[in-house]
Amino acid sequence: MIELISEERCTSCNICVRVCPTNVFDAVEGGIPVIARQQDCQTCYMCELYCPSDAMFVAADVAVPQTVDEQRLADDGVLGSYRRAIGWTPETRAQRSHDRSFLLTSPH
Repeated sequence: MIELISEERCTSCNICVRVCPTNVFDAVEGGIPVIARQQDCQTCYMCELYCPSDAMFVAADVAVPQTVDEQRLADDGVLGSYRRAIGWTPETRAQRSHDRSFLLTSPH
């Protein structure tokens, strides 16, 4: 479930608003997007993946909204960790060739 949009990191690009398949966010004229329908979040990580400034935090396995400590997430390297893990940052681009998730196997 989406838990955080960092006011400090967000550049108000509204990419998260555009990529969210369940319309969780509302754009705000002159400000950062807001999490308007958190309960509709399907934890797909699309917002976190596409956020160019690592301003989003999606928590796995959360059924109800949590209070998160943004500074701790930043200190622990959690902000942007999904993008790094799948090779969507300049520093981790080389890892893309190791991703085999596109291979689907069927049980025999």
